[in-house]
Order: sequence, then C-alpha cells, then structure tokens
Amino acid sequence: MTDRRLRFALCGLILLTVLYAAACTNSGDGDDGPGGGRGTPRTAAVPPSGFGGLGSASPSGAASVSPSGAVAGGWWKPAVGATWQWQLTGTLDTSVAVDVYDVDAVTTSAADVARLKSAGRRVICYVNVGAHEDFRADAGNFPESVRGKGLEGWPGEKWLDIRRWDTLAPLLEARFKVCKDKGFDAVEPDNVDGYANNSGFPLTADDQLTFNRRVADLAHRLGLGVGLKNDVEQAGALEPAFVFAVNEECAHYDECDTLKVFIAAGKPVFHVEYDVDTGKFCPKTTALRFSSMKKKEDLDAWRQAC
Repeated sequence: MTDRRLRFALCGLILLTVLYAAACTNSGDGDDGPGGGRGTPRTAAVPPSGFGGLGSASPSGAASVSPSGAVAGGWWKPAVGATWQWQLTGTLDTSVAVDVYDVDAVTTSAADVARLKSAGRRVICYVNVGAHEDFRADAGNFPESVRGKGLEGWPGEKWLDIRRWDTLAPLLEARFKVCKDKGFDAVEPDNVDGYANNSGFPLTADDQLTFNRRVADLAHRLGLGVGLKNDVEQAGALEPAFVFAVNEECAHYDECDTLKVFIAAGKPVFHVEYDVDTGKFCPKTTALRFSSMKKKEDLDAWRQAC
C-alpha cells in the first residue's frame, strides 16, 4: 500500500472511531434518569383538589435483597410491606423489631443510626423542607422574605415561599447532607403541600409539583432515597419522583385509595392514624398492602401496628 493510500485509510479509521464515540455518548444524554440532577424538573398539571416531604425518575430493575428493600439507582428503595417505626420525640427506642425506622435528622445521632443499621434496620431522616422552624440551629439562615404565615397548631413554624428555590436549595442541601453524613438511607421531607394551605404566598399546584420534584432530585443526587409526605392530591403526578410515601390519617379523611399508585408501582406506603381505632382502618389498609399503624400525635415510641 502506498503512503498516500495508507494515510487515507488511517484518516477513515479515525473518523469512524470519532463518530462511534459520539453516538454512544448521545445515547445517554436524552434522559437524566434517576437522580440526574440536570436543569429544572418538568412540572405536570394535576386536577383541582385540597404536616406534612422531594422529584426525579423512580429507580427500576433492582432486585430486592431484604424485607426492608434494596439499593437501586444509587439510593435505597424500600419494599412494599416493610414494617416500620416512626419516632420523632422522646428517648429513642431502638428495640422495636421492624424493617425501617423514621426518626429526626437533628435529635438522632450518627451513633443511633449506626446502632439501628447494625441491627438490620434501614433508617429514614425526617427533615422539614416546606416550613421554617424557629427552634432549629439553622433558623437564622432563612431570610424573612421567604417566611410566610404560621402553620396552624404548630407554634414556631411558618410556611416557606417554595418558589424561591435559589434561596432554599443550598439550605435544604445542607440539611440533607446532615442526613447523609449520619448514615441515613433516605429522607422524609415534611410540609410539601403549602399550596393547599394558607401559606401567605400565592402558591399554585404547579409551584408545589416543581418544588417537590426538585427536593426529590436533591435527595437523589446525594444518594438518598426519598418519600412523598402527604400531598395526596398530587400523588399520581409525583409517584414517579419518589420511592415511598408517608401518610398521616388517610383513613380518617377517606383518602387511602389515592395512594394506591405507589403500591401499584412497587413502592410502600408508610401510614399512620391517630384517632381511628386499628379495628376500623387496618382491614382496609392491610388489603391495600399499606404498612399501617396507630400512633400518638406527638410521635413518641408508642405504636400499635396492624
């Protein structure tokens, strides 16, 4: 082969290599996938409707490795039917024989988390993302401009202007990093239904969808699973962004059927009632495959599971 032909052949080979590499790269750019964290999540319209929670695509294709769930897409995915304990007040009781614990981000130490995980538990981190709490150490980091009206029945808490993602994102990321650093598996972001309350801001359903998806995406980028807290009216639109749901009193308010979308997608519903007896709600929620129990409203260690 002449030098000229050899040069042409080499140039052709290089060109084919470059084109092949570009094609491979482009095939992965169309969808950020679970926890991709690129750009602003797309909002979705929902039908009109009605203490309360985070969005990215739901993980898929992971095999379950234990009753408490599996790691999928870079974060933990709990299994339908996992048993759980929810304790936010009082001395932490680590002796409850359940798959999953849901406890406070601040009052629960890294040693507490390690103790629970060494006993085979998965641990969810309770974080308030939709309301300002004047009793938290970082309360002063939230400017007055994002603080709205008080939450009825919850002294010291005010709704946040969830449209101000530029202000809230670094503050919430810092809170989620506390959870990550302590060894938590997931977060339970609370108060993600400000649009349906008298928040002091003209929040819309789309504002809430955007915020909730952003919160979920933020958690996933840190490798944390995340659950939808209440906001049942938007459950259908938000299910793909979350790996479980946490609900208060869906039986009392006759809303449990709205959360069946999570079970249908292979995602658990961690549910509590406060005023309804277990004999009245357990038959229905057990049939729905919810992980249900009765709790006291202060969410101490006491529980009565279905």
